[in-house]
Amino acid sequence: MDLTATGRGLAPDTTKGAALATAPITVRPWLPAAILFVASLTFAIGSTWDIQWHSDVGPDTFFTLPHLFIYASAATAGFTGLTVILITSAAGRAGRRVDGELGGPGIHVFGRTFTAPLGYMVAALGAASFLLYGLWDLWWHSLYGFDAIIDSPPHIGLFLSSTVISVGTVIVFAAARAHTWGRLGALFALAHLVTNSTVTALAVQRLSNGTVRWTVAVTAFMVILMLVAGAGFSRWGATVTAVFGSATQAVFWWFAPWAARAYADFVGLPMREHIRGIPSTPALIPFVLIPVGIVVDLLLRRGAGDAGRLARLLPAVAGAVGGAIIAATSPVQSVLIYEARFHLSALGDGHFGLASVIVATTIAAAVLGALGGFLGWRFGGMLRLTAPSQEALA
Repeated sequence: MDLTATGRGLAPDTTKGAALATAPITVRPWLPAAILFVASLTFAIGSTWDIQWHSDVGPDTFFTLPHLFIYASAATAGFTGLTVILITSAAGRAGRRVDGELGGPGIHVFGRTFTAPLGYMVAALGAASFLLYGLWDLWWHSLYGFDAIIDSPPHIGLFLSSTVISVGTVIVFAAARAHTWGRLGALFALAHLVTNSTVTALAVQRLSNGTVRWTVAVTAFMVILMLVAGAGFSRWGATVTAVFGSATQAVFWWFAPWAARAYADFVGLPMREHIRGIPSTPALIPFVLIPVGIVVDLLLRRGAGDAGRLARLLPAVAGAVGGAIIAATSPVQSVLIYEARFHLSALGDGHFGLASVIVATTIAAAVLGALGGFLGWRFGGMLRLTAPSQEALA
């Protein structure tokens, strides 16, 4: 059995004779990567649809069409990761070289029982975690019958598991950065993490006090982390990631209200009274993704080629500036989307004015953004290292 990938795959073990190459199995790196890409899109569709359902229709049960999309995405990612791991493990036991473009460097699991490409191993672990949280969600529904809120413990766990799957998807595409589809796929997967992280940030909304809106600050941290990782991975990567994220936001801005209403009509359920049709998930994504991406790229390009201490601090500086922009413009976004008014009851607890809330949240977002920039730049460098060297490909 000869496992190859675009001509540079698992090289045949010539010591075992030509008989091993009589029945070749060809695995092209873009094929399983494309399946993971589809799984990410499926989750994005299902989660956006489900959240909009909670907003425009009401509580739901476990067995709904949006939930089918959500769990199908995890199943697809899990089976894809498992298949690639089994194939590469069989090739490894036969003494064949695993192509680094097929999901990144191989990692031995349980000794040498399995040889798992890094990206697919991470995606498979995320899918396994998703299954466990899915069982918890089913038990949760059996206790309470339906979900009244979106940020229930099993839901947050499901979103975190999906984040792990998306991280694996980023690694899979980054390992093929020698190809255009690999570079663009990695940045699109980062954009998916940007849009997905805004929902995960809801886990801290109950921590908000009278001065800091922690959901905004944590959203800034997650967004900056992904944008700077894109910049560290590819030239103008923050801008491209931001463009992909904004494009996703625009598509789901139309899709979410339409899907909720269409499905409600299909199952014969009424919509809530006086709904405004505001897309719930897209409204959580900062409108300033593209400006922030451009600012991050411009700041980081100023330090390109400079090994000085200031250059090493630039990712944190760029992250702080980007986080501050996201937090400072958040009240404006609320006005544009919700036609909100700046009342103390909405932004504070009555002891702090509007200016205090905005300043405190902006400072918190800048601090977390600096941390996100520091970590994101290093994650971007790690993504570059997942690709095999040209010597290895020769």
